Amino acid sequence: MIFEDVRIPVDNLVGGEGEGFRIAMMGLDGGRLNIGACSLGGAQRCLDEAIGYTRDRKQFGTAIADFQNTQFMLADMATDLEAARALLYMAAAKVTANAPDKTKFAAMAKRLATDTGSAVADRALQLHGGYGYLMDYPIERFWRDLRVHSILEGTNQVMRMIIGRELTRQ
Repeated sequence: MIFEDVRIPVDNLVGGEGEGFRIAMMGLDGGRLNIGACSLGGAQRCLDEAIGYTRDRKQFGTAIADFQNTQFMLADMATDLEAARALLYMAAAKVTANAPDKTKFAAMAKRLATDTGSAVADRALQLHGGYGYLMDYPIERFWRDLRVHSILEGTNQVMRMIIGRELTRQ
């Protein structure tokens, strides 16, 4: 939206005059945490689906969950999810406490959570094989839906800029 020559009555201002951008930016930290949480929730569902599928799917008379390479993939997916979840919780605590480094941590958590969400969904699809693309399985939808999270509330490239700027500012 573009507003030209719009006059706002003083009673309708949110914050002080000229403070709008700063106020809008303050809301981004919470939004980034929300997007990260959505990614981790979707990724957790993908992991759960992959575990169930690999227990049921048999290859050479054995459940593919019993193959070591499958167990390694599932273990990496679970570990990556827990690491991203821990950073997200830490960032949420910093945003709640209005810590001076809250923006950096919100950006770090959003970037890691959304990249992890996409990677976990991708691995879950891989474990489903060709069935992962079928609408009969929820993985195909999650795989598509989780991709957008690396764009919303600032792209992950912008998150890296924010983090890098904060690190070099000190």
